[in-house]
Amino acid sequence: MPRPPLDGLIDDLYYLEGAAPYARLTLPAAPSALLIVNLGAPFRIRAGTGTETAEYADGCVVTMPTRAWEFGYPPRTRSVGVHFKPWGPAPFLPMPAAELCDRPVTVEQVWGRPAVAELRDRLATAGGPHEMLTLLEEELMRRLCETAGLGLVRHTSGVIAAAGGAVAIGELSAAAGVSTTHLAQRFKELVGVTPKRLARTCRFAATVFAIDPAGPVDWGELAGGAGYFDQAHFGHEFRAFTGLTPTRYVEVRRRFLREHPGHTLDGWPLPAD
Repeated sequence: MPRPPLDGLIDDLYYLEGAAPYARLTLPAAPSALLIVNLGAPFRIRAGTGTETAEYADGCVVTMPTRAWEFGYPPRTRSVGVHFKPWGPAPFLPMPAAELCDRPVTVEQVWGRPAVAELRDRLATAGGPHEMLTLLEEELMRRLCETAGLGLVRHTSGVIAAAGGAVAIGELSAAAGVSTTHLAQRFKELVGVTPKRLARTCRFAATVFAIDPAGPVDWGELAGGAGYFDQAHFGHEFRAFTGLTPTRYVEVRRRFLREHPGHTLDGWPLPAD
């Protein structure tokens, strides 16, 4: 966990090393963002169906996605990374977050080749994971910039997340004393999507996190409890966010549990078909 003030932007810093039990990972659209500094063989990303797979050697930056994307591991991987809150990358980006929405870029494209090469060298020669994460945290502290509108976006995003996305955006903008147009503009600049889209993503994520793939799933009850119009509406949202039908999603999760009983896969990513 990062120290203040980074803890208001970041959920966690992590270190990853070894061979994954899956070659490709599907990451459904989620209310989060990601930075990876790669120290091993290149990995590959396909940012949604119909797009080309691209190779990333130095790492990548992903602002909050609106559709599922696919991550391909090399046989062995080694990296450090940051799981950002939706607004978290904004103070470290030289461009509006909307420019990176569903368009992952290399870390070099954000921070420049010389700076990233130096950072990767320092990380690669560090004494161990703890020292590596400390170096990454120090780099983020050094790059932290004042960002106009961040307080507004952070507060409003927190309200949206706490309500599981079940909020009226007009009421949020009125409570903040700004127009809905101004609020949407700030969100596009700092999150990459509108507050309405963030609310939609938060509601879906909260719903899917409630699914226990090991047991039976009552899709009608789940959809109704989350406030969807009906099961068809929920199914449409499911395909939009994950690229899969609800039943197929659970099948993939169950298959992984069977094939890798000793491996912990957190509640959101899943092995690609």
